[in-house]
Amino acid sequence: MAKSIDVSDLNIYYGDFLAVEGVNMTIPARSVTALIGPSGCGKSTFLRSLNRMHEVLPGAHVDGKVLIDGQSLYDPSVDPVEVRRMVGMVFQRPNPFPTMSIYENVLAGMRLNHQKIKKAAADDIVERALKAANLWKEVSDRLGKPGMGLSGGQQQRLCIARAIAVQPQVLLMDEPCSALDPISTSAIEDLIHELKTDYTIVIVTHNMQQAARVSEDTAFFNIAGAGKPGKLIEMNSTKKIFSVPDEPATEAYISGRFG
Repeated sequence: MAKSIDVSDLNIYYGDFLAVEGVNMTIPARSVTALIGPSGCGKSTFLRSLNRMHEVLPGAHVDGKVLIDGQSLYDPSVDPVEVRRMVGMVFQRPNPFPTMSIYENVLAGMRLNHQKIKKAAADDIVERALKAANLWKEVSDRLGKPGMGLSGGQQQRLCIARAIAVQPQVLLMDEPCSALDPISTSAIEDLIHELKTDYTIVIVTHNMQQAARVSEDTAFFNIAGAGKPGKLIEMNSTKKIFSVPDEPATEAYISGRFG
């Protein structure tokens, strides 16, 4: 069941350095929200705070609130591992586990959670996840072969299958197409459209056209200069952001006058 995300007064730190300041936004369930903005403005840092990935770095921490369906992700009683199961992540470069088969790659997240899975159930999970990632037809006859043997676009869809095999409610994507060719990019974008019926999706992208194509809402982040924190400048429907944004800085970025 896809969930909405409510972020309030979120400050994200690396040690003493304030990387992202004062973010307030609501990310609707079962839709795609794109995060755009120049390099270094905190988009990926913010994305990683939504499943507590950024705190893997020593000294990284947050102030403020991130609620998924009313549940605080940063409550002391909440297990970060459970957060990462509920909020899946797909990275910029496809990263299948190199020693694992396609089949085992899909199940890797389940195994990390120490779930014992019977063979028949495992077969079902693999087929369901690969079908959901639009990869089943291409790989069903070679599930025992290494995941690294796939093309870049197939590897990225394998990573999406791995992320959704554990049945998360939210899927975070950090520039998932930046390492891919246009045909693979198009396949991933089509897949994002299909997945949003079941998942809440947040995608960081440097590609304005991609943000316009895949998302219902867009959040524009910006930074005043080196050493300053990234800030959310505007969040609106994608249609509005790309036609009549509220903020002059948003329009300047979208029209290519800076960044």
